Amino acid sequence: MFWNDKRYYSVDYYLKQTFGEKVYRLSLNGGMTCPNRDGSVGSRGCIFCSAKGSGDFSQSSHLPVALQLSSAKQQIQKKRNCRKFIAYFQAYTNTYAPVDVLRKLFWEAVSDPDVVILSIATRPDCLSEEVLSLLDELNQYKPVWIELGLQTIHPDTSRFIRSGFTLECFHQAVSDLARRQISVIVHVILGLPGETPRQMLETVSHVGRLPVFGIKLQLLHVLSDTDLGALYQKQPFPLFSMEEYCELIGDCLELLPPAITIHRLTGDGPKNLLIAPLWSSAKRTVLNQIQKTMKDRDTWQGKYYIPDENA
Repeated sequence: MFWNDKRYYSVDYYLKQTFGEKVYRLSLNGGMTCPNRDGSVGSRGCIFCSAKGSGDFSQSSHLPVALQLSSAKQQIQKKRNCRKFIAYFQAYTNTYAPVDVLRKLFWEAVSDPDVVILSIATRPDCLSEEVLSLLDELNQYKPVWIELGLQTIHPDTSRFIRSGFTLECFHQAVSDLARRQISVIVHVILGLPGETPRQMLETVSHVGRLPVFGIKLQLLHVLSDTDLGALYQKQPFPLFSMEEYCELIGDCLELLPPAITIHRLTGDGPKNLLIAPLWSSAKRTVLNQIQKTMKDRDTWQGKYYIPDENA
């Protein structure tokens, strides 16, 4: 009985139902930078972003995409019997390059017969008409997922974290992609300094009203090589306990429409960089606690539960 113990529409359940088996994500590096680092928008990046541009678990950008895929597949196949994969361009901003460069990278990825989905992490202000046309072309061949880092809808927080784009820009990107039937996955960070749980839920509720395919709910990680880490070490700010976070996740899931796929509930920062919260490094424990918290809720009606029709 696959995923029938979950009380939300997990991406793993979606993939199993769509492709008939578990699909694994392979993190790739296209060798790009970010307008928030090269001076176009800013030079220090988002306040929470690591030196590797959130690509700490990805392959080396010095390798061609085909070799990155081959290496990543070999690593995961040592531990698991897997045959289908998502090619995930994760590090930095993966549409921030000339279209001819993007075309070569992305087509090399989708040409791998084991790759069933192309997933691209980027910014909403890096989706020109040329880029959108390329994504549309790729989406006709294999499904394309675009992962957009919104983090928050609140302008004061957005300025504090130095996102460098407006909510209006984000809305336009979602609209442009939806019009081309390209799936959008929105990243939201829970626990940003100065935000109340109510504000975080407002962001999640806002995302739930947009034409998006999925959402990643990311616990704020304070990492040692970031401006946020330096700020925390100088003047610590409040962070969630595991129990508080799990309760908030339950609130988030109850706000979201049942058709939105849940791609992440916590996240795991690199252990060698993680300053706080240290409990987040025990990812399996956190996920189990989230499940327990949700099952213990008296008000839970199970409306986000997707039964396994093959059970």
